[in-house]
Amino acid sequence: MQQRHMLVAGLLAMAAGGADAAVSIVAGGMARECFLAAELKRDYRTSVDICDRALEEGNLSRRDRAATMVNRGILFMHARALDRAISDYRVAIRLQPKIAESHVNLGIALLQRGGQDRLAIAALTQGLELGPSRPEIAYYTRAVAHEIAGNAREAYEDYIAAAAARPDWDEPVEQLKRFTVERRKTGSG
Repeated sequence: MQQRHMLVAGLLAMAAGGADAAVSIVAGGMARECFLAAELKRDYRTSVDICDRALEEGNLSRRDRAATMVNRGILFMHARALDRAISDYRVAIRLQPKIAESHVNLGIALLQRGGQDRLAIAALTQGLELGPSRPEIAYYTRAVAHEIAGNAREAYEDYIAAAAARPDWDEPVEQLKRFTVERRKTGSG
């Protein structure tokens, strides 16, 4: 249980430090400002208001509306309003299921909320299949979820993938130091 708290605390720190990826917007105006607010971690209240106004404009394409939902979800996640973030990510997925960051951020939020490790793994796996802009974050988060769920081998493999995806990032390498690999002979039969 102590290990879970340490891993999730590390994940929370990562999210606060920019682990989540905002989704760029094709349109300008308020939707673009919402993207910049999420990307640059601007003031929460003002930024959510900007995102709300962008969504009210009504002239957004389906993709830009979904991207704005993801970006507002990121703002909610930074404010620890996880239920609101999860709701925004799910709406974004319904609108545009092919945006990888919707799934990755949903997985991060589910893991942070706790008790939904398998759902987090599924969301992160879907996000990885769609090619996120920062796969190292998805692999790392999925490794944490696997570890919490008791899947040591899968966690180890995802920490390796996270380290390979971003070799200059020390965190997955540090996590890998906790693992030992045993080679076993298999019987031939």
